[in-house]
Amino acid sequence: MTTAFDPIQLGGKKLANRIAMAPMTRSRAHGPGLSPTPSVAEYYAQRASAGLIITEGIQPSVVGQGYPDTPGLHSDEQIAAWREVTDAVHAAGGTIFAQIMHAGRIGHPVLLPDGLVPVAPSAVAAAGQVFTHEGPKDFITPKELTGEEVRATIADFAAAARNAVEAGFDGVELHGANGYLIHQFLAPNTNTRTDEWGGTDENRIRFAVEVTKAVADAIGAEHTALRISPSNLYNDIDEPEPGAVYTALVDQLEPLGLAYLHILEGAPELRELTVELRKHFSGTIVLNAATDGPTGPGALALIEDGIADLVSYGVMFLANPDLPARLRAGGPYNTPDPATFFGGDDKGYIDYPVLTA
Repeated sequence: MTTAFDPIQLGGKKLANRIAMAPMTRSRAHGPGLSPTPSVAEYYAQRASAGLIITEGIQPSVVGQGYPDTPGLHSDEQIAAWREVTDAVHAAGGTIFAQIMHAGRIGHPVLLPDGLVPVAPSAVAAAGQVFTHEGPKDFITPKELTGEEVRATIADFAAAARNAVEAGFDGVELHGANGYLIHQFLAPNTNTRTDEWGGTDENRIRFAVEVTKAVADAIGAEHTALRISPSNLYNDIDEPEPGAVYTALVDQLEPLGLAYLHILEGAPELRELTVELRKHFSGTIVLNAATDGPTGPGALALIEDGIADLVSYGVMFLANPDLPARLRAGGPYNTPDPATFFGGDDKGYIDYPVLTA
């Protein structure tokens, strides 16, 4: 029986185990031009015992930023700073993928320079607010991307992927979940277009497919992955009938030979769809399982049951740098401090203790 502590081949690399560190926004890109600092390198290196580290969302362009102090991969100084991070992780024996995340309509003009405004498939504002250094701000109605701008945005993703490879990352995960730009193209309430990018299931999956293909062409399919979250309500997404769209999407991705497909389950009742999508995808499945509260030790059984090939952990990895060792030992586990999740200094970032012998 395969367990979470068995190795697995991924993107040409042998992972030590099947426990992945999920992408988590930490808002600590305090270096020049929204680049990572030495603390970021230490944070990820501390967690290098994960079979796979997936970074926080990294914007592929200036307009792709959705939150304060999130990092980019679109400038030379950002590439150089990320190289320090990947070098530290590799020196500690880890494997690290960069998550490329364009926030789309999630954001606010005060976060962007030069009069830029958030962009989206359609001019539909999200309900709710975003935190900024000026305090909470209501989401605004985004600028609808023209067909030419859609193509330029796809090129931005590919360029960021090439930058990720230059920075030493082992691969790239495209963020197609949680209500950000790729997800906004997939969802009917955020994509009301009637051109080739919307109006039908086939057209609404086109952006996700074209971005994935462009990145695979740029850096190789074996170094390219996609994260999805069918029917996840986060960021005012409404997908009442996700089955047809996501099955069609996965059918388009299947022939590409991607490194993996990362599924975030928005609710326990979506497990049936997860199982169905696995039938349509012969490659590696990374699963961030729907649970009551943060994903816990019980999720390891998903690998033994064959539902997933790797299981990704968010909050537990944030608070437990040596999580694989703690899972193997059955604990104990550090208590996470939500007050330090987003932004701040090294407190609640690189000061969580590890097990002692």
